[in-house]
Amino acid sequence: MDYSSLILLALAGLGIISGNSTVTIAMVVLLLLRVTSLNSAFPWLEKYGLTIGIIMLTIGVMTPLASGKISINQVMESFLHWKSLLAIAIGILVAYLGGRGVTLMSGQPIIVTGLLIGTVIGVAFFKGVPVGPLIAAGLLSLLIGRS
Repeated sequence: MDYSSLILLALAGLGIISGNSTVTIAMVVLLLLRVTSLNSAFPWLEKYGLTIGIIMLTIGVMTPLASGKISINQVMESFLHWKSLLAIAIGILVAYLGGRGVTLMSGQPIIVTGLLIGTVIGVAFFKGVPVGPLIAAGLLSLLIGRS
């Protein structure tokens, strides 16, 4: 019995039940790669998938600036309001935690499984987004003293 495919199928089911298309699509794509001859893409995805995902996320976040929906004046004004300054500080903290998370995940791959399960549960049931593993790993690294 192929337990990996069953787990992916169960996670896709969680995505359907919770109405989270992100989880559903990701699990179905992985299942399709697994059952076709495209499973040779797994090493490449393991190596570059995170980087490509971060690039796509960054493009999505920066699109309003690139399209002109956010002006240079608005960017400059963000340094004048306490909420914007707090947002900048939190952004710095999250980026720092993400960096620690990458280091922890690459240094202790056994932790990745728990982080991924927690992230999928958070996405499926709590309307989260799947950027959680890096931040979760960063927080975990602070708690267990790893960098």
